[in-house]
Amino acid sequence: MFGSSIGNIFKITTWGESHGRAVGVVVDGCPAGLPLSEEDIQIFLNRRKPGQSPYATPRNEADKVEILSGIFEGKTTGTPISMLVWNTSARSSDYSEIAKYYRPGHADYTFEQKYGFRDYRGGGRSSARETVARVAAGAIASKFLNSLGIKLQAYTRSIGPVSIDETAKDFSEIYKNPLNMPDREAAAKAEALLKEMMAARDSIGGTIDCEITGLPVGLGETVFEKLDANLAKAMMSIGAVKGVEIGDGFRAAFAYGSQNNDAFYMENGRVAKKTNHSGGTLGGMSDGSPVHLRVAVKPTPSIFQSQKTVNNSDEDIEIQIKGRHDPVIVPRAVVVVEAMAAITVMDALLANMTSRMDRILKFYKTLE
Repeated sequence: MFGSSIGNIFKITTWGESHGRAVGVVVDGCPAGLPLSEEDIQIFLNRRKPGQSPYATPRNEADKVEILSGIFEGKTTGTPISMLVWNTSARSSDYSEIAKYYRPGHADYTFEQKYGFRDYRGGGRSSARETVARVAAGAIASKFLNSLGIKLQAYTRSIGPVSIDETAKDFSEIYKNPLNMPDREAAAKAEALLKEMMAARDSIGGTIDCEITGLPVGLGETVFEKLDANLAKAMMSIGAVKGVEIGDGFRAAFAYGSQNNDAFYMENGRVAKKTNHSGGTLGGMSDGSPVHLRVAVKPTPSIFQSQKTVNNSDEDIEIQIKGRHDPVIVPRAVVVVEAMAAITVMDALLANMTSRMDRILKFYKTLE
């Protein structure tokens, strides 16, 4: 299948299906010498793992990672890093009926029309289960970025109409509630809403924010490799994401230039911005201020209400989906957003090393 890889220098290729034997990823382009262990990866995978709250699928997967290559004596070797996670709790019988019809909101119809067949067991390759591999790769990128003082923090901004109070944001709260919201009161309201959705056998969407701090100026290019464009592509590659904003995003369309422009000023001998409507990028390149991005996540398409659809005999039918599904995708997608942002930023950092002759000369002259 074409399109299972992303990145130019730091490049990842994911593989596997929802109900196959395993899912995994091959990571290429990671520099040698980065301290890395399975425990480093597991921390990230545990944030995504199913069955950890009443608002996540009860599919009981340990999601224990195995590193197969690219590590020696606790450090990366510069060769491809291959990782896998075994699927241990797949119940393919839950999906036997799906072979005959197309689920609303899923890729069943488009996948079958494109390839002439489909793996109907949980969506196969188009399942959210594939994001396990992205998170494993993102853990490597995050460790690399941390060594440079670059930090990423993703969190749930809203679930349905319930949004956090931006003025009372507390990142320490993110890991204290099952919804990954940095606002205790908003999390409680969102949980009450989710209980209503579950009672109604329905689902709901929301938004995820990600903040990236510590970036140098100049990451990204001015045309087809813009930092914000690549971040948008990375976010939109996540199955449930339906929209991306950088900085003010769509609000910029309703502002005046005098309101939207970020004024520059000098601070401690360096250029800084008084505001950050641009979200940390200018002309496709990082401008030294925090990068702010937001993604819109659709409601879980697998709901337990009756729905109208068609079968593969071109007949109108009514169905009721079975199986184990999240009533909301947002909380478990937070770490996926963070991982994809880390992968994109690491790739941009490595590409940026070739942008100036003076820096290339300085690097190689230190090797003489």
